Amino acid sequence: MIALQPLMTWEAAAVEAPRGKSEIGNFMLSNGMHVVVIPDHRAPIVTQMVWYKVGNADELPGKSGIAHFLEHLMFKSTKKHPAGEFSAKVSEIGGEQNAFTSSDYTAYYQTVTPESLGTMMELEADRMRQLVLTDAVIVPERDVILEERRGRVEAIPEALLEEEMRATLYQNHPYRIPVIGWMHEMERLSREDAVAFYDRYYAPNNAILVVAGDVDTGTVHRLAEKTYGAVPRGRELPPRVRPQEPEQNTKRTVVLTDPRVTVASFEKSWVTTSYATAEPGEAEALDLLSEILGGGKRSRIYQELVVRQGIASSGGAYFWGRSLDPTSFTIFGSPLGEAKVQAVEDAIDTEVRKIIDAGVPDVELENAKNRLVRSVIFARDSQQEIAQLYGEALATGSTAYDLQVWPLRVRAVTAREVQAVAKKYLNPDRSVAGYLLPPANTFSGDQKR
Repeated sequence: MIALQPLMTWEAAAVEAPRGKSEIGNFMLSNGMHVVVIPDHRAPIVTQMVWYKVGNADELPGKSGIAHFLEHLMFKSTKKHPAGEFSAKVSEIGGEQNAFTSSDYTAYYQTVTPESLGTMMELEADRMRQLVLTDAVIVPERDVILEERRGRVEAIPEALLEEEMRATLYQNHPYRIPVIGWMHEMERLSREDAVAFYDRYYAPNNAILVVAGDVDTGTVHRLAEKTYGAVPRGRELPPRVRPQEPEQNTKRTVVLTDPRVTVASFEKSWVTTSYATAEPGEAEALDLLSEILGGGKRSRIYQELVVRQGIASSGGAYFWGRSLDPTSFTIFGSPLGEAKVQAVEDAIDTEVRKIIDAGVPDVELENAKNRLVRSVIFARDSQQEIAQLYGEALATGSTAYDLQVWPLRVRAVTAREVQAVAKKYLNPDRSVAGYLLPPANTFSGDQKR
């Protein structure tokens, strides 16, 4: 059945298909695969994304990195197609493909011509259940992910600090475990681990297909039935219930001193609610709080620390609301010249305290709403970005309707609600502060906080 959801106002169209085009298609295949179609006929290209509702937070204890490892293995051979054939077909038509893994989902995508969409669907549906996993495949690819960790984490102090921050911020939830995995556990991942993970989670009833571009819903429906619709339904999975956080009641500090660091930096994080766990309006208020505090050059942190005081080379805030369980809110900054990292931290804390104590003027809130909503409107200019917005939302418990009315919900947030979430979540006595420092007596920035 195809269910089309007409939209209500121009504001709700912020995450709709480009104006004047067809409506968004939203339907289920008989094997349980969810399909969303976002027509955009401005250019003769189309992006398909397949999202599996599994990420590293679903891994068994001691098997960290298996979700990301399987993402790599999905580019190997299937019973029907040799390794490299899928990538070669994408390259032949000048297309683009990639994949990514997060704590809550794993996704694969291709951007190709509309005429090639059926072939891409056939190949993607084929590897959903027909992957060939042997030791001859597993061992060399395990070496690849180990090298990836060395290059992307071990070699980068900022990445090491981020890993330690998450391990400290989350005391019980698996979000504390790095997506790429801990090195000592990655080294022991086996063929049996990969097969068990693949068999459990890679099935149409645990997947979402998002197609954005020069297509119509009827065509996608026909192609999806022919390809993905032929894949048998997988086992029924239990609800994704993970260990939850205890009460956050301590102030913690992480310090990483590294000779590769030339300029100190600071960040502070809190565990907050997400769109999937929030009371109505709270996640939207946190998004606006992030925008007001550190959402770019018009934000309070940038204007005060970089422009007015001139003590920071950078500074900002971000809230990652699209997660299945409670997420995090982070502020950050880096000193400029002879300024000390302590001065940057104090100045950022002052900006947080101002909002907690005095709230936000209506004019400033309205400007933040405009920037936030427009950022999503601009995302419509990229098929990949709009497909990713839908995939992230659907894979973390939201619906297509939630995404379509999100601009209206942002517009409805009041200044009092922004102040309330700042007061509720940004408690300095329940935060984790991280400092990335150069060794003493080496470079400017700050060695003594």
